[in-house]
Amino acid sequence: MKFPVLLWLFGLVALLSVAMPAQSAELSGLRIWSAEDNTRLVFDLDASVHSNVFTLDNPSRLVVDLDDTHLKTNLSHAADGDSTVKAVRSGIRQGNDLRIVLDLARPVTPSDFTLPPSGDSGHRLVIDLKHTGGGRSSGAAKDKSSTAAKDGGGDPIEAMIQAQEKEARAKLAGSNPKDDPKVREAIEQETTPASRQLAKAHPKRDIIVVIDPGHGGKDPGATGPGRTREKDVVLQIGKRLKAKFDAAPGFKAYLTRSDDRFIPLRERTRIARRHHADFFVSIHADAVRSGSPRGTSVYALSQHGATSETARWLAQSENNADLIGGVDGDLSLDDKDEMLRGVLLDLSMTATVNDSLSAGSDVLGYVSRFNTLHRSKVEQAGFVVLKSPDIPSLLVETGFISNPTEERLLKTASHQEKLANAVYQGIRQHFLQSPPPTSLLAWQRDQARGGGADEYRVRSGDTLSVIALNNGVSLSALRKANNLDSDVVRVGQVLVIP
Repeated sequence: MKFPVLLWLFGLVALLSVAMPAQSAELSGLRIWSAEDNTRLVFDLDASVHSNVFTLDNPSRLVVDLDDTHLKTNLSHAADGDSTVKAVRSGIRQGNDLRIVLDLARPVTPSDFTLPPSGDSGHRLVIDLKHTGGGRSSGAAKDKSSTAAKDGGGDPIEAMIQAQEKEARAKLAGSNPKDDPKVREAIEQETTPASRQLAKAHPKRDIIVVIDPGHGGKDPGATGPGRTREKDVVLQIGKRLKAKFDAAPGFKAYLTRSDDRFIPLRERTRIARRHHADFFVSIHADAVRSGSPRGTSVYALSQHGATSETARWLAQSENNADLIGGVDGDLSLDDKDEMLRGVLLDLSMTATVNDSLSAGSDVLGYVSRFNTLHRSKVEQAGFVVLKSPDIPSLLVETGFISNPTEERLLKTASHQEKLANAVYQGIRQHFLQSPPPTSLLAWQRDQARGGGADEYRVRSGDTLSVIALNNGVSLSALRKANNLDSDVVRVGQVLVIP
């Protein structure tokens, strides 16, 4: 008598599913990173959802259907600055399902998988797009895709599916689907210039700086001879520094703590990553047993510290869910073998250490105008708070709180203001020289060079020879116009087209 029991159980499950409908999921973000031969999409969700992922041709598009999901954010700028995804559109279908359409610059082959919540990340749908070519699709594909405009009751993607089914049936019947007047009309509408995508505006985003006032709460840090506590002084300097960045066009600052609370060292860099920081600066005050040393010091991560941190990341399985690559392009290590993950982490760490050293030198230059330097160059050490492979970081020892004279200075508003201004000016100077490609500072630099009509911004996958070919100039002329002694170019670099 097992069969009736099973029927009863299935009926009970069906009844419960009707009586207690599942709560809709929320899509809170879409992150996109493109490399030369692949692109990764990560959809951030608050619950696990059923998805359907497929591509359409001519023009190339990726369609992502999420069942019983609603959109919590604006995706219109998700693809800004990306070389593969040109635009992102979304809409509701079948009442409460979400459809996302990504207009692509090239044909792709998608594969998708899901990740459960891990650390600060929730549910994620991950789609890897393997680039399969840069040309237009075949005529047959064009015929299929162009039926989309009319045949689906107002939903062009649904029309595409119906058109593909109609073409399959027509082939079985030995007829030509383009003999259908609706199909011919759709082909004409699909191929008109009006359907082409307009160029996107430069995102002009803010550069994010996360400021970390050291110590706090149960950890007072060092205490001066006059009972001045390090945690109080550095919080005051940190707030002054934040105000300066927030007042500067093109910058936005966040504090790891804005009051007297304790935050673990690793959590401080996790806060920076959650804010997608372009730069992280930790503020401290030095102390030694002797009361004579004084002056400001600036530290970046040491190469030894970088090496040991890379090993730590690779040794811990929890790092499989971590992302590296910074705000303009995170890189997941999930699908990489150990050797490749090590190489990628080393490259990322080296780049961020070099950026840290450059910015640290600028900070010291401004500090030297009003204060003694304890060290005349950027020191390197393995401070835990600096060990973030994807974010350039500095630790600034503003002065020796153990020195009575410097302790008195560190308590004054005027000296705190000078220190905050020196750190601000040094980091700002670094970004004026090397702004992130999608930032307002990069856009302003390009405008100052002439607006970009005869300039080209290097994108992921570009080579100098391809840029020359696409712009109708010789490789030697392109080198000469840009004073290049090699053919190496970097993403975000602006080239003058002669």
